[in-house]
Amino acid sequence: QVQLVASGGGLVQAGGSLRLSCVASGRLSSGYTMGWFRQSPGQEREFVASISRTAVVIDYADNVKGRFTISRDNDKNTVSLQMNSLKPEDTGVYYCGANFGWSIKADDYDYWGQGIQVTVSS
Repeated sequence: QVQLVASGGGLVQAGGSLRLSCVASGRLSSGYTMGWFRQSPGQEREFVASISRTAVVIDYADNVKGRFTISRDNDKNTVSLQMNSLKPEDTGVYYCGANFGWSIKADDYDYWGQGIQVTVSS
């Protein structure tokens, strides 16, 4: 059984920072691409950032580039998302996911953590 447990969400003012973490347990190994996605009410789950199993390949959505940083620690089975200069439009439910291949499409991800709320006030 594979489980992803996310933490670190909350309420922050615009311009502030938050750090999200996702810990993997079970059979999930460092062989997985890890990604962060977010979803707003009535919207589809959208790509935020992804990192390959060895962190050689990293990709970001255009609207978070330069503000968000994804990282992973395979020894601790953890992937993190440092979010700086947050904007109200970053508000949403954030999900971490694991994908055995490389993809920025939510439908390609095999496992998901529980969503965590991030709210950025103006």
